[in-house]
Parts: sequence; structure tokens; C-alpha cells
Amino acid sequence: MGYYDQDYENEGRRKQKGNRGGAFLAGIVGAILGGLLIIVAIPALSNLGILPYEMGTDEENNDITNGEGAGVPAKNISVNVNTAVTEIVNQVSDAVVGVVNIQEAGFWNEKGEAGTGSGVIYKKDDKNAFVVTNHHVIAGATQVEISLSNGERIPATIVGSDELMDLAVLRVASNKIEQVGQFGNSDKVKVGEPVIAIGNPLGLQFSGSVTQGIISGTERAVPIDLDNDGQIDWNAEVLQTDAAINPGNSGGALINIDGKVIGINSMKIAQSAVEGIGLSIPSNLVRPIIEDLEKYGEVRRPYMGIGMRSLSDISSYHWQETLKLPKDVTTGVVVMGVEPLSPAAKVGMKEFDVITEFAGKKVDDILQLRKYLYQQKVGDTVKFTYYRGGKKQQGSMKLGEQKRLQGS
Repeated sequence: MGYYDQDYENEGRRKQKGNRGGAFLAGIVGAILGGLLIIVAIPALSNLGILPYEMGTDEENNDITNGEGAGVPAKNISVNVNTAVTEIVNQVSDAVVGVVNIQEAGFWNEKGEAGTGSGVIYKKDDKNAFVVTNHHVIAGATQVEISLSNGERIPATIVGSDELMDLAVLRVASNKIEQVGQFGNSDKVKVGEPVIAIGNPLGLQFSGSVTQGIISGTERAVPIDLDNDGQIDWNAEVLQTDAAINPGNSGGALINIDGKVIGINSMKIAQSAVEGIGLSIPSNLVRPIIEDLEKYGEVRRPYMGIGMRSLSDISSYHWQETLKLPKDVTTGVVVMGVEPLSPAAKVGMKEFDVITEFAGKKVDDILQLRKYLYQQKVGDTVKFTYYRGGKKQQGSMKLGEQKRLQGS
């Protein structure tokens, strides 16, 4: 019995060995057939345009000379590396220039570079070309130069500058300017849209640097304290992007996929816990500012001629005791003083008046009132609502021209 079991077991093993040999042979035949099928199919698929690349025979008929492949013509794979990004950069990069701030320093009033930034050439005629940059890039300069893409420097004249919007316009001779950037419509920018930033990060040694990203947010508000008194003077409206923007990129271009300038890069939030937040002034806000700077050397802003504080900054005790406001009035702007002969003085505005509406819009604080005021034009007549001694009143005034940033 023991032998019977042993012979049966050996017979089974012999049969399994035979089956494995047949399966192995079948596998080899299948692999050969599959390889032949692929060799035949790939050129046909390539000719039909189904594959993402093309197969072609080397024109010089270079052969593989080593091993069993000797005499087989080599195959080249042709891949198109041209992209929309490289084309856009070629169209715009020469319009982005370096801006060099030169100041006098030392006992002998020697001139030296105080800093560098970027700028965008946006207009050119037979004599002059105009460059937009940031106010802080040229602040304090006694002389300004721009550096072209080929490294050549040419002198520039400051046409005008505006601290509030952080913009400035320079003028240079146009005979060496070849490329001009075109503004796009920043109001149509969408979150997630791809963008390209071009500028000179970390100085002119990295001139013409290109970074790519997306629009991370629109209509972002960044508080600005112009006089460093701890009080916010203005909320700058900016585009947010994750395209890398570093020191030296200020004044450079933010470009959409159509090659249009949709923003002027102004700053980067540099905190240890924050990465990938770049800010750019929208082109639709840039254009009217640089038009004023070209024409007048400054931005003509309307003003009323009042000193003011937000109601929220005043103790609630004084809301009823001093200002006599109704209990349902909790927001607005308090008039703290009126300039003689100003538009406000001419219509009889007084200290402790509380403005709650301006140009048909509800006013919560100073920032809102200033925003609505700057949306008007010098000479416009504007209606407003205010409280005096607890009584609600209506008024209107013809706006004058602001000569300085302090007050409104």
C-alpha cells in the first residue's frame, strides 16, 4: 500500500511537470506574437496621429552597430516644446525693465544706488516712452535710471508719483525702446486663472525673471498706514497670486495667458508663517492713476476739507452724551474739524456732525467714506446724510481738489 501511494504521487508530479512545460511554451509564443503586433501597430498609430508623438527614421540613417541590432535604422521622437508661456514671455519680457534709485549720500554728496525695482513700459511715441513702477521704488531718488533687457542703462525722468496707490510714472527717450506692454481688463480676472510675473527679484543680476502661478483671490483689501501713526489711512485693493514675487519684483508686470498686463506687482507679505502670497495692483485701477500722473504730475483727488474719526473709535458714552445720536445710529464718521474756505465750510458743516451716508451709500467708517469720496471727480456735487445734535439732515457740496493726503 505504501508503494501504491508513492507511485501515484510520483505520477502526479510527472503530469504537473508536463503541464508546466506546455504553459511555458505557450507563454513564449504569446509574447513573440504580442511583440510582433506592437512592432507593426505603433508606426500605423503614429501615422494616424493617435499617439502623442511622431515616429520617424533618422535622415542620416544612423545605425545601431552594437549587438544583434546592427544594421537597424535608429528612430527619433519629435516632441513640440513650444508653449503658450514661452510665447507670452517673448512678447512681453522686453517691456519689463529694471528701475534704479540713485541718491546722494556721504559728506561729498556722492551718488550711489539706494535700491532697485522693476517697471513696465506701457506707451511709446516718436520721442518718449513711459514706464509705470511703484512709488516706493523711486521714493527719495535724486536720479533714476532704467535698465533694459540687454543690460544697457538709460536715464529716466520722474513724471509724477502717488504714495496712496504706490504708483509712479517715468519718462525715457524712446529711441532704444522696442517693446511695449498692453494693459488687459483686470475686472474680468477670475480665481484660478493662470498668470505670469516678470521682474527683477533680488536686484538686476536676476533681471527678467519669470514665475508662473494662478490668481488666488480678487478684490483683496490691504490696510495702508501712510504716516506711520498707527491709524489705517487706506485699504489698497489688490489681486492675490501665488506666483513668486520677491524684493525687486515691485513695479513688475503680472500678465494673463493672453499676454496682457493685468496688474503691477507691488509687495509681498513676508512672514515666516506665510508663503506664496503675492499682491498686484489691478490694471483697471492703475490706468486712471497714471493718466493723471502724466497730465498733472500728481493724482487729482476730490476733497471736502474736514478732519474726521470713525464713530467706532469714539467711546460709546459720547455717542449720546456728546453727539446726541439716536440709539440706532452705531456707525458713521465724526467731523472733528472743518478747514476754512473748504467745500465743507462753504455748506456749513460743523464739528461733531456725524456723516452716515455719502453719494447714496451707507458710511461705516473713515475708510469707506474716503473710498466713496475718491470715486468722485473734482467739481462733482455730491449729496450726503448727517446728524447734528441728534437730528438727521441732508446736505450737498461741490467737491474741491485735494492738495495733500492728510484729511479729506
